[in-house]
Amino acid sequence: MEEVVLFIMTFVLLFVIYQIVFIVPQKKRVEKKGNKKELLEIRYLKSKYNLDFDKINYNQLLQLCAIISCIDMSIAVSVVSHINYLLWEIVVGLVVIFILIFISYYLLYLFYKKKGMVKHGKHK
Repeated sequence: MEEVVLFIMTFVLLFVIYQIVFIVPQKKRVEKKGNKKELLEIRYLKSKYNLDFDKINYNQLLQLCAIISCIDMSIAVSVVSHINYLLWEIVVGLVVIFILIFISYYLLYLFYKKKGMVKHGKHK
């Protein structure tokens, strides 16, 4: 039960921080149209999976990236909380977070591919 509470509290805290620090400023940048700064997640999706941003609702994509990133970090925190040695916490945390990031953004690519929002249907 403690693990579930830790996961939910971590997710909610990270999601609120992510919204304030990354998503709201990004939405303001998009409204100005001249600013080309993008989130790292968006650049990764654009370069790796060749998503068609003309068809994608950008605000929805931002929210999905926020949810995915917060879930990934919450899972990593939940896994690392079972380890008692600091060095192993860092190593396991890094391995878990990278694996989760690659898997979750690949699943997001598959979601958009199924909806026909990938330019060539194949990723690099």
